[in-house]
Amino acid sequence: MRIANIDGRATIVVDDHRGIDIARASAGRFGPGLPQLYTDWSDFLGWQQTAVLPEADVAFDAADLGCPSPAPQQVIAVGLNYSAHASESGFDLPEDLPPTFTKFRSCLAGPEATVQLPRGGNTDWEVELVVVMGREAHHVSDADSWEYVAGLSVGQDISERISQLAGPAPQFSLGKSFPNFGPVGPWLVTPDELADRDNLELGCAIDGETVQLGRTKDLIFPVSTLIARLSQTITLYPGDVIFSGTPDGVGLARTPQRFLRPGEKLVSWIEGIGSIHQTFVE
Repeated sequence: MRIANIDGRATIVVDDHRGIDIARASAGRFGPGLPQLYTDWSDFLGWQQTAVLPEADVAFDAADLGCPSPAPQQVIAVGLNYSAHASESGFDLPEDLPPTFTKFRSCLAGPEATVQLPRGGNTDWEVELVVVMGREAHHVSDADSWEYVAGLSVGQDISERISQLAGPAPQFSLGKSFPNFGPVGPWLVTPDELADRDNLELGCAIDGETVQLGRTKDLIFPVSTLIARLSQTITLYPGDVIFSGTPDGVGLARTPQRFLRPGEKLVSWIEGIGSIHQTFVE
């Protein structure tokens, strides 16, 4: 099942331009927004499996799509979770848990965002598999972790490197939380839709040139382990967003370094989920 945020309403995606409004189809039992849907996620899945759904009643274009979890209590981001990216960044591989920080909620955007480049900055790209939680999770096991996941999406952990690395201590969260620095989309895909939820190709391209390409099977800490390890310290809530890490190929690690410029278009994709598109302006 694919679920989109269309003008703030939770919608089952029928095809790339049509959907079924969940609140109308359920006579108001679920929705209308995505936050309410995640709060009732288990009951919603039970209803969806037996409901006789109506014909598509929503028409949409890509520009109508919003972030599939627009109001999470927490946005958690993970660094150095691919070996090649850790190597290109000059760090040893993490052992117990990769570096973890937050992207502030105000940076979240839908899949077709226009991003204003901070003046005097070096803005970089990081394509990531995004996990959206469907149940509250605390002290869960690796074996049970996927049961707490609502679905997966495509994300970009856009990063302004000068702000991020400014001393005396790095400002990871601020450097990664400018407006629209957290685009997610195009929709949420439930794990059962994917042939192998732990082995998905992901990548991104700038003006048609591929700059990152990898597979989620190469995550040092796969989704199930991330959730289990995080939940030993914090409580994860329905609708929470987890950026799971990026493969190698970021601009900071290139020789010479390369950063995003006004007018460039960034396309990011994940196999079985879809693609998101950002345009950068002064």
